[in-house]
Amino acid sequence: SFCALPHALARAILEFFRNLPYKITSEEMYDIFGKYGAIRQIRLGNSSDTQGTAFVVYEDIYDAKTACEHLSGFNVCGRYIVVLYYQQSKMQKATDERKKRAEIEKMKEKHKVEATA
Repeated sequence: SFCALPHALARAILEFFRNLPYKITSEEMYDIFGKYGAIRQIRLGNSSDTQGTAFVVYEDIYDAKTACEHLSGFNVCGRYIVVLYYQQSKMQKATDERKKRAEIEKMKEKHKVEATA
């Protein structure tokens, strides 16, 4: 899972890839993404909800930008990959909003409050 990304990676250039083949290996990832620059780390999704996704950490922002430009829409084993720059603040905000919604739903259930339209 991606939850345990080290704090040092927060300062690195992270890109998030979706729609990857489920059986892609780390070696294949390095072959594809390493063509665009030095890679510090690749983290492949390995749970049912993160399968087909990966974080790729480039050493240099220009290499990350080049990879993003060349690999967005790139066909890998019949799948067109999607590339996004990872923005920790946006991801954290979305997680916080989901948690708040879940807490509200629990409180509604606990106090038997029905939603009104």
